Amino acid sequence: MNKDDLRIVYMGTPDFAVAPLKKLIDNGFNIVGVITVADKPAGRGQKLRQSPVKVYAESKGLNILQPTNLKSDEFDGQLKALNPNLQIVVAFRMLPEKVWSLPKIGTINLHASLLPQYRGAAPINWAVINGEKETGVTTFFIEKQIDTGEIILQKKVKIESDETAGTLHDKLMETGSELIVETCNKFLEGKSESVSQINLIQKIDDLKSAPKIFKADCKIDWNQPSEVVKNFIHGLSPYPGAFCKIALANNNLKTLKVFNVEIESKTGDPGKIEVVDNRLIVYTADTSLALTLVQLEGKKRMATSDFLRGVEIG
Repeated sequence: MNKDDLRIVYMGTPDFAVAPLKKLIDNGFNIVGVITVADKPAGRGQKLRQSPVKVYAESKGLNILQPTNLKSDEFDGQLKALNPNLQIVVAFRMLPEKVWSLPKIGTINLHASLLPQYRGAAPINWAVINGEKETGVTTFFIEKQIDTGEIILQKKVKIESDETAGTLHDKLMETGSELIVETCNKFLEGKSESVSQINLIQKIDDLKSAPKIFKADCKIDWNQPSEVVKNFIHGLSPYPGAFCKIALANNNLKTLKVFNVEIESKTGDPGKIEVVDNRLIVYTADTSLALTLVQLEGKKRMATSDFLRGVEIG
């Protein structure tokens, strides 16, 4: 099989999905169609906003479909007309069986973890929150249950001590792009070996999941050790953002989002906030943390030194 014979339909929406599509195009793969979400009104003017994948696909003159109903007969006909023998899904929606079962080779997904670890919607966040030393990316065949299909290839990525979900996202995006190309090259060579996740799970003592993270889950608990709190804050940075309450002058209580911290040796009552040498220090269960990047409700994100010039801590 050559690259023209491999008729790929690519499905994705956010920035994370742009890099693998670009990598496929740069490597000469035959993308016969791109599926992404419909344009949505956004901002004060409610102007229609296109997904990052659509913006890139349009720049390359690719055939784009934006179905609102993946189960509709109209979309079914449009997809079959593309005659794909492989579908690639990166950060898209859950697919109905008649969609993912259509291509002869199959429909594969890129997941930002080393499956079967961290199945779910937020694998990047949870890997940092849990203090993992490494994670990775996985390509696997889509089946009925989310993130359970047979594994094709994996690549490991080291998690640094100061890693945030944002920096890890970018590393996994690049590594995942390379893995998508490797997976497609494997199909070109006629190799379709895959490994059952069931067999892998039997060898894992501590299987971790990656459920969706909601706003209520993002409140900082200063009664934890500094390392735990740091991982929690960095695992939610830059999105959705860990937060706490801070008392300003006249006991005006405001929400403060925290994006980056550094561990300090000072000790004190957990949750107590102090300004020391133009630095914002919060005590934890064992030591303390210096908040280095913050955002007060209604304000822009900024370095703590800039933040302290504009407010008075109560």
